[in-house]
Amino acid sequence: MSIPSPSPATSRRLECTADLDALDFTKMDGLVPVVAQDVDTGAVLMVAFASREALDASVDTGEMHFWSRSREALWRKGETSGNVLAVVSLHGDCDADTVLALVRPTGPACHTGETTCFGAGAEPVEGTLARLDATLEERAVERPEGSYTVKLLDDRNLRMKKLGEETAELVAALATSDGARATEEVADVIYHALVALRAEGIGLDAVLAELEKRAG
Repeated sequence: MSIPSPSPATSRRLECTADLDALDFTKMDGLVPVVAQDVDTGAVLMVAFASREALDASVDTGEMHFWSRSREALWRKGETSGNVLAVVSLHGDCDADTVLALVRPTGPACHTGETTCFGAGAEPVEGTLARLDATLEERAVERPEGSYTVKLLDDRNLRMKKLGEETAELVAALATSDGARATEEVADVIYHALVALRAEGIGLDAVLAELEKRAG
């Protein structure tokens, strides 16, 4: 059930009708469990329940809706906090009684302020890099005043200089077996390398794809 954002809500709804009809809502008295997963980082954000009405609303609006069993009411995720879950696609499992919702979150998914309802440790390591890359992409588009990232993006010589400096500092830290400093320098090198790639129109996905190709 792919839900392209540019399409009108009505066409999204019609595209998914047959898929929603295939779901089995009878096992849990009209509800199915929904697992919400960040499509970019792979982090499992939350688990909730949805009625057919809630999934219809999710498709129509492009934002996840669920069914509150305690209040017996339809609710839109983020309706009070603003931390909505934008729907990318919905997938029924092999038994058609559970739904995987691939989403893009706006802010923390958990009411505690954590990224996921399963705690910070549940987020994949690559999720941190994905968030960094997403921030760099945002800076490249929005170009906020005073941003160090924007300064680097606008100055090729500065980008190359800083990347060289951070790499040299990493080598120096490793040469003296300073593990703590080396860890910090690796983080600096990764940041500056991703900024340099972003300036060339290249994102983290390309790097991960190359690593995956080499691993294969």
